[in-house]
Amino acid sequence: MAAKDERRFKTVAENRKARFNYQIEDTFEAGIVLTGSEVKSLRTGKATIAESYADAKGGEIWLVNANIPEYVQAHRENHAPKRLRKLLLHDRQIHKLANAVEREGMTIVPLKLYFNEKGRAKIEIALAKGKKLHDKREADKKRTWNREKSRLLRDRG
Repeated sequence: MAAKDERRFKTVAENRKARFNYQIEDTFEAGIVLTGSEVKSLRTGKATIAESYADAKGGEIWLVNANIPEYVQAHRENHAPKRLRKLLLHDRQIHKLANAVEREGMTIVPLKLYFNEKGRAKIEIALAKGKKLHDKREADKKRTWNREKSRLLRDRG
């Protein structure tokens, strides 16, 4: 029974700096509209979402600046590596994200790109607020202290 509850998915790309640079408020899971060569390229695991973001245009959410490299075997049927990609969300989620970006000055940041248990490409996006420099320093101090504390406790016991 525990094996069924456990989520099985293959992570393709992860934005590890997002949690350091942004204060994450809310997360969403979205589908992505992809071409065949993009899916093949994602299965090789070479995509990057580190410098990408999502934007609300015309009542839709679009993924901007995500790099999915060309699939070598696709030849002339290939895709543009950094093209805009539409994200699939419910209308209520789209309105929530668009309003937060417009009114509250928040950013939509991709956290993780993966294939779910059905083999569909999904992206985890977050509604986030940018951290100031002093917030980043505080987080770095806290992380360093926790690492040092665990090292001391491990050596002691």
